[in-house]
Amino acid sequence: MGALWIAHVTVTDVDAYSKYAELAGPAIAKHGGEFVARGGKFVQLEGKERPRNVVAKFPSVDVAVACYHSPEYQEALNHARGASERELMVIETSE
Repeated sequence: MGALWIAHVTVTDVDAYSKYAELAGPAIAKHGGEFVARGGKFVQLEGKERPRNVVAKFPSVDVAVACYHSPEYQEALNHARGASERELMVIETSE
């Protein structure tokens, strides 16, 4: 089954976070991830609002988690640490 990688982000350092975004996209694509939503219009109905929301589709939960732990993504993530507040989850789809 497929999986969605869902991130809710507040960027606190635009310059550092832009380096993260530059590196994260290719790392996600390398693992078969495709962006479904990337910072578009949203309506927060419950919970903590974050101004940036990203959803990527992966072939499976295992592949999405492997992407997160990959050297390429971890290199990108080093730029997001301290430059953002974020929550990230992977959820299996029902398709």
